[in-house]
Amino acid sequence: MRVLLSTWGSRGDVEPLLGLALELRAQGVDVRMCAPPDFAERVAEVGVEFVAMGFAVRALVASKPSPADVAAALVAEHFEVIGKAAQDCDAIVASGLMPAGVRSVAEHLGIHYVLAGFHRVGMPSLVYPPGPRPGKPFPPGETDLRVLWKIDAERVDALYGGPLNTHRAALGLPPVENVRDHVFTSRPWLAVDPVLWPFEGALGFDVVQTGAWIMPDDRPLPADLVEFLDAGDPPVYVGFGSMQMAGAPDAAAVAVEAIRGRGRRVLVSRGWADLALVDEKDDCFAVGDTNHHELFRRVAAVVHHGGAGTTTTAALAGAPQVIVPQIVDQPYWARRVAALGIGAAHDGPTPTVESLSAALEPALRDDTAARAAEVSVAMPVDGAAVAARMLVEMVE
Repeated sequence: MRVLLSTWGSRGDVEPLLGLALELRAQGVDVRMCAPPDFAERVAEVGVEFVAMGFAVRALVASKPSPADVAAALVAEHFEVIGKAAQDCDAIVASGLMPAGVRSVAEHLGIHYVLAGFHRVGMPSLVYPPGPRPGKPFPPGETDLRVLWKIDAERVDALYGGPLNTHRAALGLPPVENVRDHVFTSRPWLAVDPVLWPFEGALGFDVVQTGAWIMPDDRPLPADLVEFLDAGDPPVYVGFGSMQMAGAPDAAAVAVEAIRGRGRRVLVSRGWADLALVDEKDDCFAVGDTNHHELFRRVAAVVHHGGAGTTTTAALAGAPQVIVPQIVDQPYWARRVAALGIGAAHDGPTPTVESLSAALEPALRDDTAARAAEVSVAMPVDGAAVAARMLVEMVE
């Protein structure tokens, strides 16, 4: 049995699939992954066969092309790259930025297809509205969620419908009228921790919430980082992952000043924003890619952008969080962390010293730390294993 895992997005879209890949291999399944070229080295570290798909995410973020151009290019990549990579596979699990075309490839090849989401923002629900998406505006004052989700589907059609149906026609497949629902299928999988973010009120879908897919990490922390951690009280970690922080070019300086103002040491993660230290004082340390599962157990709080992976990892480590949300699901994660009492939501995407300091105040309280520890032990850690068993049963 061979399974193709497919995604296009940032590291938060790749790591969960690697967690699933490990669980599938433990059950004797061969795994291949299609992902952006940015992650060739990371996938190779895990020993999963890698096929580069599409253009580099980091380069795309910097160039800011039109949404329509991105959609058309991705659809073409799905048919071309996945069409070849899936030839000898029994199933495809697709995720990442609207994977329009992947189901069509599976349909053409006669193999199983699953859509997996790592947040619930795009999945229609009668509990919350759609997230932001380019295209037709919502009517002013409209609150009917059925109306808003219908417009969301129209936005997806406008971006992906033309390219998708052109490629489908070339394979002799009939046109698709609702691209979003076609991509999701009637039974999408939601790889999100049910304690952090339960899904309810599905609108037209039988959503299967497997739990988060955790990629294990047993890498030791670098010796110089351990030395810094051991030299004083737990620091506050600040990092924004793959976010460029275009609206906050001085994000590192702002964070360092705000954290120091709270009497805390600072641990700066460089990330794609290339955050750097502002001086050579010994209360600050800069770190590159490292084992967050281990590191977050040793910090006083985690200041980050609110990606699903970082939020889940910090929560599992019992670390209080301050989320400075930028895009898509991040504002939702910020509100959820605040509602659970395990951290604070920063007001908006552009922190100042004053606003970040204000958000740090509740995150650094003893009661928040106690609540974060309580939530961490309630979170299941077998989501990837659950999904792997489901996939094997589906194919067999």
